[in-house]
Amino acid sequence: MKLRNILLLLATVFIIQACQNESGQALVIFHAGSLSYPLKKLTEDYQQSHPEQQFQLEPAGSLNTIRKVTDLNRQADMIASADYKLISEMLIPKHTAYNIAFAANSIVLAYTDQSAYANEISSENWIEILQKDEIKIGASDPNADPCGYRTRLTLQLAGKLKEIPNLTNLILEEGRYYERPKETDLIALLETQTIDYFFIYESIAKQHHFKTVVFSDSINLSQPLLNDWYKQASIKVRGSSPADSLLIRGEAIVYGITVLDESLSNQAAWDFVAYLLDPAQGTKIIEAAGQRALVPAFINTTHMLPEKIKPLVTIKENL
Repeated sequence: MKLRNILLLLATVFIIQACQNESGQALVIFHAGSLSYPLKKLTEDYQQSHPEQQFQLEPAGSLNTIRKVTDLNRQADMIASADYKLISEMLIPKHTAYNIAFAANSIVLAYTDQSAYANEISSENWIEILQKDEIKIGASDPNADPCGYRTRLTLQLAGKLKEIPNLTNLILEEGRYYERPKETDLIALLETQTIDYFFIYESIAKQHHFKTVVFSDSINLSQPLLNDWYKQASIKVRGSSPADSLLIRGEAIVYGITVLDESLSNQAAWDFVAYLLDPAQGTKIIEAAGQRALVPAFINTTHMLPEKIKPLVTIKENL
């Protein structure tokens, strides 16, 4: 074979391999622990029509998820947060221009048949039962996970309604409750009866078939129309660095997703977002996983937004 033909052959092989490497780039999604189940289902379904697309899913509490980018300079294509506001406060404008609010949830108290007082607890007496000395409670870390600070906000609101100003400290008394970095870390503790109850998102309780105490809308952070009431509760958490802090005010639970500017697979990432937001595709899976999909989703800006996303979102001020 002539040298010219050999060089052409090698060049062709190199080009093919390069294209394969590019098309085979896995989408890296850093995401909230409470999105583990729906994202697994979403990515599996997406691969039915896009078998070439691989995914790397990495769960953590949403604050820690975002800090992987802001503090640790980790590479990712997308961030999916259990609190959409964290995207605006910690990622815009340095790491992305977009914040898409796409799903809602609520806080419940989860337990099993083996939990102490399982046959007695209700939406009327849960405060009294959780204060009993023998009861073991779980809650996630408010400095790492939105479910952690939302648990405290829920307790603050319940305390206001019941006129028990120190309710949070009574329920989550130092040294008598179990704290973990993210809400899903507490599942095994409940299943092994290490704890009797823990505060969790309604969707996760449904996914694991836990029994629940369902709180009233006044405290479960489920209703945007009650945001003026919810914001009476507040908590300070660590921000994007140990020296920073964020003041979190009560607000209805809304999840956010964004594609990062530094994404190595920008087009593929937006293709997946379009699928996720499509009422005929991704939002059905989100609903089946126990969350309420926002249709259309809300977005902070459509400036230079990919055209495929625009029909699936509507602009909302102050997102």
